[in-house]
Amino acid sequence: MRPFRFGVLAEHAQTPDQLLEIARRAEAAGCSTLLIRDHLVEGPFAHQLAPLTALTAVAAATTRLRVGTLVLSNDFRHPAVLAKELATLDVLSGGRLEVGLGAGFLRRDYDGGGIRFDPPGDRVGRLEESLQILKALFGPDGLTYHGRHYRIDDLNSFPKPVQRPHPPLHVAAAQPRMLAIAGREADIVNLQGVSTSGGVMSEDPAGRSPAAVAGRVEHIRAAAGDRFEDIELSTVVTLAVTNHPRQAAEEMARVRGWGVTAEQVLAMPAVLVGPPDHLVELLDERRRAFGLSYLILSDAALETAASLLERVATAAAR
Repeated sequence: MRPFRFGVLAEHAQTPDQLLEIARRAEAAGCSTLLIRDHLVEGPFAHQLAPLTALTAVAAATTRLRVGTLVLSNDFRHPAVLAKELATLDVLSGGRLEVGLGAGFLRRDYDGGGIRFDPPGDRVGRLEESLQILKALFGPDGLTYHGRHYRIDDLNSFPKPVQRPHPPLHVAAAQPRMLAIAGREADIVNLQGVSTSGGVMSEDPAGRSPAAVAGRVEHIRAAAGDRFEDIELSTVVTLAVTNHPRQAAEEMARVRGWGVTAEQVLAMPAVLVGPPDHLVELLDERRRAFGLSYLILSDAALETAASLLERVATAAAR
């Protein structure tokens, strides 16, 4: 089994001081990665700093912490331009970059930015081509590529990333086609628990159930074939450290409007509720059942998670 890793989403960092404070706390707590989302508008998330620029500052202010995106919207940047930006960040960070990439889903981003919001098939098709282009441009040779969505002629991108053959590619997916692309192309696959159909994000609890998560893992396995064991599985987790898990689960269901029982909430693979020692056991159970080893937390949960991370590290050292 893969060792556990923990990432932190810098969701509440809107100033330099806030960003670097979260980064330093994450590194001190033993987190592996600091991650930033990629949106042009506010809602459903808070305003985000521009991810690649912000992550360069984080890399300069830390020594061990990896930096990454969860996830870049593919339609915001041409892959030839993105390859140069990403390789530069990998060089400047000393090889600490993880590249999270998605097809783009939030219609308000597109409408606000004057970007055409194409049907899902086109957006996903562009993402698939971008992943292939990025890998090639990160390589030692020049690239000529004539696809359905992108055309590149004899481009040898500079600089080349430190990490070889390329920085880890982290693809977020929930639907079969995206899961299949992630299985073929990604090094890390983020199992999304929310629905993003129709250009909005909705909280359908069915997508968080054990059966739904297991089904997504099987889609990845089928597409990945022999390389499945090399893929790291991640998910964004909801954490509540408490001695009263049932009450906490009931409150979580009420606040989110899920309309499910406490037992159903507690069974969700991306929900971690209970006292610290129980959570350590629960993490191990879910790693065995679903292969989930890369757990991503909101920065709001960082203080709560510190003792849990310490217990996980102690258990791993035994």
